[in-house]
Amino acid sequence: MSSLFRGEEMQLCQIYFKSEVAYSCVSQLGEMGIVQFKDLNENVNAFQRKFVNEVRRCEEIERKLRYIEKEAVKEEVELDEADQTCDAPKPKDMITLEAKIDQLEHDLVEVNTNKDALRKNYLELIELKHILVKATQFFEEHNQSELEDTMSKTVMSMEGPLVIDSIVAPSMRLGFLAGIMNRDKVSSFELMLWRFCRGNVFLKTADLTELVEDVTTNTLQAKTVFIIFFQGEQLKNKCKKICDGFKATIYPCPETLKERREMLNGVSMRLDELKTVLDQSLNLRRSILVNAAQSIKTWFAQVHKMKAIYHTLNMFSHDQKSIIAECWAPKSEINRIREILDLETVNWFFFFIIF
Repeated sequence: MSSLFRGEEMQLCQIYFKSEVAYSCVSQLGEMGIVQFKDLNENVNAFQRKFVNEVRRCEEIERKLRYIEKEAVKEEVELDEADQTCDAPKPKDMITLEAKIDQLEHDLVEVNTNKDALRKNYLELIELKHILVKATQFFEEHNQSELEDTMSKTVMSMEGPLVIDSIVAPSMRLGFLAGIMNRDKVSSFELMLWRFCRGNVFLKTADLTELVEDVTTNTLQAKTVFIIFFQGEQLKNKCKKICDGFKATIYPCPETLKERREMLNGVSMRLDELKTVLDQSLNLRRSILVNAAQSIKTWFAQVHKMKAIYHTLNMFSHDQKSIIAECWAPKSEINRIREILDLETVNWFFFFIIF
């Protein structure tokens, strides 16, 4: 008899049962929590045991459930508590549960992929809108002749044969690149342009008053719109390389005011449409997660129990007709264990007391 300083008197037992009822027997004994099984396959590699494929299936289901749970936590969806009375699903029910979780993960991945693509497009259009607005303001303040005069003065103020040889005819029309970048990189960016292009470019920047969500990191950052003016294809290629090095994003910007306004109107319309579609996608994603949150912890409990059962079955000795298990159990619970096994197997088992 057990006491504070003495545990229950234990009995080593051996159980023989048919393969068809082994799963349900281990499930019921696990719910009782009074049996400790011995590993009869200590010399067998874990990947060579009989139910290794079933264990892997359970681990794959757990991975999918963790993904769904992570997305639900990210969406701040409250998860319902697990059903404490849930039993381990039977092997035939495992197929249904696995298919349900597979479909749920597939739907969630598809919605997230579409959402990310829509959000990326939406953020790019916002940046393009800022560029068009700032470019229009800049071109309204400065005309083409003023820019050419500025370029000429800038070039002639430099010294050295490399700069003099690179002067292009004043009649050549100025080209420009418009883009956006992080504000903290502007000073280094301007210095690199000046040195790499030998002062033959003109840079105009304008800081955005509001924080803009970054396309790659999805974090709010201070951004700066820039316009680079140059003459010649060679300087254009140099400017693009420098922009790539500073991770600045270049967007197309029309040269004429009419084209810029038409493009700005088109971008505004597309932003409204994308906002509507993106909201619908977010609502669909939340509805999927809310429905999954009602059962996800219960599914976790069921899969954990199923995985534990297969791990236990891997400790048994198997032959063509029966399964042999050895376990330690309290002497006072032997009759109760016999009754449980008798109910589960309808006398399809043999219970022996070894010691």
